[in-house]
Amino acid sequence: MARKKKFHLFENIEVIDTAAKGKSVAKSPDGRVIFLSNAVPGDIVDVQTGRKRKSFFEGKAVKFHKLSEKRTQPVCDYFGVCGGCKWQNMKYEEQLFYKQKEVTNNLIRIGHLELPDITPIAGCKEIYFYRNKMEFSFSDSRWLTNEEIKSGQDFDNKSACGFHIPRMWDKILDIDKCHLQEDPSNDIRNSIREFAKKNDISFFNPRHQHGLLRTLMIRIASTGDIMVVVQFFEENKVKRELLLNHIAEKFPEITSLQYVINHKGNDTIYDQDIIVFKGTDHIFEEMEGLKFKINAKSFYQTNSAQAYELYKIARNFANLKGDELVYDLYTGTGTIAQFIAKKAKKVIGVESVPEAIEDANENAKLNQIDNVEFFVGDMAKIFTKEFILQNGNPDVIITDPPRDGMHKKVVEQILHILPKKIVYVSCNSATQARDLALMKDDYQIIKTQAVDMFPQTHHVENVVLLERR
Repeated sequence: MARKKKFHLFENIEVIDTAAKGKSVAKSPDGRVIFLSNAVPGDIVDVQTGRKRKSFFEGKAVKFHKLSEKRTQPVCDYFGVCGGCKWQNMKYEEQLFYKQKEVTNNLIRIGHLELPDITPIAGCKEIYFYRNKMEFSFSDSRWLTNEEIKSGQDFDNKSACGFHIPRMWDKILDIDKCHLQEDPSNDIRNSIREFAKKNDISFFNPRHQHGLLRTLMIRIASTGDIMVVVQFFEENKVKRELLLNHIAEKFPEITSLQYVINHKGNDTIYDQDIIVFKGTDHIFEEMEGLKFKINAKSFYQTNSAQAYELYKIARNFANLKGDELVYDLYTGTGTIAQFIAKKAKKVIGVESVPEAIEDANENAKLNQIDNVEFFVGDMAKIFTKEFILQNGNPDVIITDPPRDGMHKKVVEQILHILPKKIVYVSCNSATQARDLALMKDDYQIIKTQAVDMFPQTHHVENVVLLERR
């Protein structure tokens, strides 16, 4: 006989803090932590618990006795259903407070680090419509909200273009207006969806693997360039050209209109051929006069304006005089390397993705920067004593690793080199704290500053300056 799950109802519980992944925190009467998905610090709520762990509960607020003063009215109609923008019900100044708090707590509690006076978090001027890249999915099995189900309305056409429902890989929430990317993003998406419906262009069914329209990528650069990439599951020349011609005619401002035919089980395009239908195969981003050529597979920070602020902070922390050899680890497409190049003698960029290094080299030529050199390879394997002997001992290392942080071998090699300064840019202050703990005997933290790249979410970047003791 299956064992029944034990659920608890805790009444009049005060929400006291935020936690990882955008959750909030309360405590049960016996002192155990409760992680909530739908409350804001300061709320007083009744909590229905779900999964129980050894030392904590996971739950949901089912009744609100008092609403927090930290709250604000979400602007999006899909808040609470869509998996993004989990903090849209929290005032922006409070979002910044809790992001700053998370970074500081991670550095102290995980890294056991001594911190200087902390520079206040750099917030965003634009807290909506700030993303330069959005990806949407098509589906013939649209997710129906509770309100739609209760309405009793008959939904004959369940075609959708929008976002995945959290933890439901085959269900798509249909979106009319998203507040993350500026126009004409919403107009493009809505026009494609409605045109496809009227012209019997089928939407993809991920469970049964059939249908034509699969995904849509829209990139809108700070320069005004627009890229649209439509992914089809199978080739149907007549319907494909019908749709793409409609997009080109309806939105002549699109500078790069491309498509992909992807028969695979997954919808990643990085191993696919991307075909230009109209315009160029790229768009341009610009920063301080530097141009960065972006193709459909390129990585570029998704908040252009705030990326500029992040890079300025990293450059200011490095405080280059012009005679330094700088290593830019996890360089990506070389944006930081090129951004600081005019302040350095030479910059060496290292990255594991070959396509990213191709972009980096092309952009360096485009910007007529001749004091940068890029290398491709797994960081733990390429960043060796031999590599240092060939390229020189760096005066400064700038490192911007993925969420998992730096490989232990990379940290060991940095400690073997012992550059005068390290500027550590991180999108995950927990793994950053772990890495910094390994270096604290040899390095002192001089400055630390968080940067908010993604308003309305819990995500936050952090920049730390280390100097050799």
